[in-house]
Amino acid sequence: MPPGRDIVVVAASAGGLQPLRTLLRDLPADLPAAVFVVLHVPATGGRALPRILDRSGPLAAAAAIDGERIQAGRVYVAPPDRHLLVVKDDVRLSHGPQQNGVRPAADPLFRSAALYAGQRVTAVVLSGTLDDAALGSATVERLGGQVIVQDPEDADYDSMPRNAIAVTDQPIVVPAAAVAGQVTRLAVQEEGMTVPGTPPGDELADEIQGLLTGSLETNTQFRTFSGLTCPDCGGPLYIGHEAGTETFDCLVGHRWSPESLAEGHSAAVERALWLAIRSLDERSRLTARLADQARERGHALSASHFDNAAEEARHSADVLRKTASGMTAEVASEPGQA
Repeated sequence: MPPGRDIVVVAASAGGLQPLRTLLRDLPADLPAAVFVVLHVPATGGRALPRILDRSGPLAAAAAIDGERIQAGRVYVAPPDRHLLVVKDDVRLSHGPQQNGVRPAADPLFRSAALYAGQRVTAVVLSGTLDDAALGSATVERLGGQVIVQDPEDADYDSMPRNAIAVTDQPIVVPAAAVAGQVTRLAVQEEGMTVPGTPPGDELADEIQGLLTGSLETNTQFRTFSGLTCPDCGGPLYIGHEAGTETFDCLVGHRWSPESLAEGHSAAVERALWLAIRSLDERSRLTARLADQARERGHALSASHFDNAAEEARHSADVLRKTASGMTAEVASEPGQA
């Protein structure tokens, strides 16, 4: 077994593909470590990513396969719509609840690696929006691993790097071009590995096992109700505190960090607006049809009533449409998750 940190977990989102390719380009062919990659991709996309990364550098990259043994010198890429986990000496995939509104998410990968590999872990956070990987970075550091963060000034989108820096005590902050050198150094040296980190708690082990079995449930015994609901399922959210970070967990296992939760609620509001617009449009068409039928029967009063209802529905739909279009334009003007 290599003397250094032989498990490398990498997270990237918006603007993160290029620094990820730079990292893989500059890693040596004989790197004595396995590399695990989570890039936020849509559930129906991202299948070309392993081929892109395989051509990026000397290490062989492929989509991760559930149950395969971990080998040094390989790059394991999280497939779309699956969390990538490190469990003992094996690669595992999970269709468990989304975390931070995405699947794959960085936090499950980082936290599973920290649980099972402890101080052997190097965590890398590259360009991206919101705050996935913040809790995972804090966990890696707490359990003895080392966190490397792309310098926010060097990143196209600096939210993920800044949030990772905010919750860790001794991150290595370097430009993307210097990340591979730090990963290589940590993989071949015992530096900083003499003192183990804080032992993991039972709750973290339960969390990872819950993701594997599909039975992830939030333990509310030591948590308080936030007064908020989950954007994914509508269930109550409970506040958790760990390693200086705050999370919001629902009963079925959806987990949100603060910025991701705010974005999730914004998306939920927009969805609700468009559903309301559709219902109002349908009401307008229906009442207009009823007005025509009333006029054909000579019922002028009823026709007037239905005409007024149709006009009110059209007006309400127009008002909501302007609101929803304004929200969409605002989101489009800001960097979103890839």
